[in-house]
Amino acid sequence: MTKAVLALNAGSSSLKFALFRIDPTDTPASPSHRIASGEVEGIDTHPHFRAKDAGGRVLVDESWDAHAGAADPHHGPMATLMDWIGGHLGGLELMGVGHRVVHGGPDFIRPVRITPKVLADLAALTPFAPLHQPGSLAPARALLAQRPDLPQVACFDTAFHHTMPAVAQAQALPRSYADKGVRRYGFHGLSYEYIASCLRERAPHLATSRCIVAHIGSGASLCAMREGHSIDTTMGFSVLDGLMMGTRCGHLDPGVILYMLKEEGLGAAEIETILYHRSGLLGVSGLSNDMRDLHARAAHDPAVTAALDLFVYRFVQEAGMMAASLQGLDGLVFTAGIGENDAIIRAAICGRLAWLGVRLDEAANAANNEIISTSDSRVEVRVIPTDEETTIRRHVMMCLA
Repeated sequence: MTKAVLALNAGSSSLKFALFRIDPTDTPASPSHRIASGEVEGIDTHPHFRAKDAGGRVLVDESWDAHAGAADPHHGPMATLMDWIGGHLGGLELMGVGHRVVHGGPDFIRPVRITPKVLADLAALTPFAPLHQPGSLAPARALLAQRPDLPQVACFDTAFHHTMPAVAQAQALPRSYADKGVRRYGFHGLSYEYIASCLRERAPHLATSRCIVAHIGSGASLCAMREGHSIDTTMGFSVLDGLMMGTRCGHLDPGVILYMLKEEGLGAAEIETILYHRSGLLGVSGLSNDMRDLHARAAHDPAVTAALDLFVYRFVQEAGMMAASLQGLDGLVFTAGIGENDAIIRAAICGRLAWLGVRLDEAANAANNEIISTSDSRVEVRVIPTDEETTIRRHVMMCLA
């Protein structure tokens, strides 16, 4: 019988989803058949539910008021989504639901079937990702209550990086912190796993060599891959580390945090807000975290120009670190929102990476071609759209096989 898999990617106030048809002969490696995708935004205030079919036709677009005082604001939207999916499946049977879970800690290094015990273990990791883990788990908890017989699978953003050598995972802190799980984990793993699979299919010469994959969107990181495995990444213990991002600071001297604490008298919550929500492109530009807004104002606003320059500068710095971990570089892949769509930023980055042997084909870059390097470039540069939901689909099929 033809079945379906639902992939969920939840945030604190939003829930993205994709629904896939699974034909009887399909394997996890088979091409995906996306039936519908969409998002519920404003979960805790004014939920707005939108969905489109594979051709982009709008299937639903509706809003409602959140239930005041609800213990779990995800409960109502999840029920609405599941009811809609049930009516949209037709003759398909929903075989399982996969969830993007931000943090798997040191123990969850592969997809796992969700049980009450697994949920409790993952909730215990909340101190490692306090702003992201609760939102990751809320839809799974709601579904476990509403549809306890429906198989659910947790798919971890940290798991892809478990192949990093011990020295790349270590923090230079007293050993007691490592015993508590404080180490470099890395994130965006579902995206990196998808790109690794694309390279195996489209560019096996890169899949088996030294490659930096740049996932640059609102959140951003780099992954140093050798033979398709992560050996280093720019995000470490938290999603604050590494590259400058939309509203996050990226790599920061810990002394700045001590200054905020001791000299400005800020509390942990205030510092958390600054580092996660008021820094990055938004903080430096004083205008926006959206690259489109910044490009439009760059010629007239020195602060915006400074933000864009710093974004590129920090990218190139971190790319140099990844190249050092790889002991050379054969390929560079751009992905995610900025990486896939912003030819200006790609050109600026590639220009500053000429010392590594990067040569950009300006016309190919402007046209958003997949290969945007010249034929004589020592480093092959590609643009490959990511698809974390397809990775989740594969994980569900593997777990429920």
